[in-house]
Amino acid sequence: MHQGGAGHAASHRAAPRRPTVESKRVSISDAQDCIQLNQYKLQSEIGKGSYGVVKLAYNEEDDKYYAMKMVSKKRLIKQCGFPRRPPPRGPKAALGQQPKILGPLERVYQEIAILKKLDHLNIVKLVEVLDDPAEDNLHMVFELMRKGPVMEVPTETPFSEEQSRLYFRDIILGIEYLHYQKIVHRDVKPSNLLLGDDGHVKIADFGVSNQFEGSDALLSSTAGTPAFMAPETLTDNRQSFSGKALDVWAMGVTLYCLVFGKCPFIDEYILVLHNKIRSKSVEFPDSPSISEELRALILRMLEKDPDARITIPEVKLDQWVTQGGTDPLPLEEEHCSMVEVTEEEVKNSVKFVPSLSAVILVKAMLRKRSFSNPFECPSRREERSMSAPGNLLM
Repeated sequence: MHQGGAGHAASHRAAPRRPTVESKRVSISDAQDCIQLNQYKLQSEIGKGSYGVVKLAYNEEDDKYYAMKMVSKKRLIKQCGFPRRPPPRGPKAALGQQPKILGPLERVYQEIAILKKLDHLNIVKLVEVLDDPAEDNLHMVFELMRKGPVMEVPTETPFSEEQSRLYFRDIILGIEYLHYQKIVHRDVKPSNLLLGDDGHVKIADFGVSNQFEGSDALLSSTAGTPAFMAPETLTDNRQSFSGKALDVWAMGVTLYCLVFGKCPFIDEYILVLHNKIRSKSVEFPDSPSISEELRALILRMLEKDPDARITIPEVKLDQWVTQGGTDPLPLEEEHCSMVEVTEEEVKNSVKFVPSLSAVILVKAMLRKRSFSNPFECPSRREERSMSAPGNLLM
């Protein structure tokens, strides 16, 4: 069961993260039943998000299953708006020289280097990343969360207020940790909150987040899921908006989902939905009935004006979250330590694989002893082969 207060903090510190093993040797094969990338056998699709598909991957080396996500580099470059540069090291540091400005793809690799070093009870671990330079996709290997998302929305069976509180405390700590690392999530929602075997919620899908410098990200592009978008992102008159405040809004929508099983603003038409988010007041169903403290917290998180919206430090001290102060959350310094990456770690952030599609294509052709177009309709292929001269390949 969940631990509160200091016990929770202790469990954060208990198991230091194993360093990611970097291997230079890369191999790809295409067996009858699955594609293999290095030591990973890719199996069935287990999820789909706005940034790619997720497949079950079996690691032969440690006999464990992982979740392998295909992510578009173009998308990441677009989202990677506020990179935090690694601190200068060695002689350059002594001279006070600034680190070099990174190019778009280098910034992505730097973000990956940081994501790989995130180590927190409430964040899904990124194990390694494989990259085919000829393709748009990166293959990101995450720890597998067998129990899947904490909730499917909508649902007729939402959580009790107490269970929602326990899960929500995990979300607060995970988001506080990301913000401490100068990362805003931008897509907090129940389907990105996975349930661990230990009963704790872990935040996933932070690979599309924005890094920022200073105290907060000032964002101008919209990202995320429509029903969880903050009103300030849907207006024309505000040039930029606070990244942290976006995460707090999405956490408020998520908390509403946990207790009511549905989003506070729903409409099948996107423009009507946007209008509701911008101007409609939050309404609470008659059933289930919730405490006044919970109602007050949801309203403070779903405050339309981001400048007046409750902040994460304030959420942590909220009466409902802490049960009137009797169940406090650990202090930031008790569960957060800053992740820094060296140039070497940035350089080794991904493993490069030979052109994946070409290798798989050739292997598939060799296996079938055929060099016809593998993507062509079989009936068309048969028609062509009947009219073609004898097979030229042995």
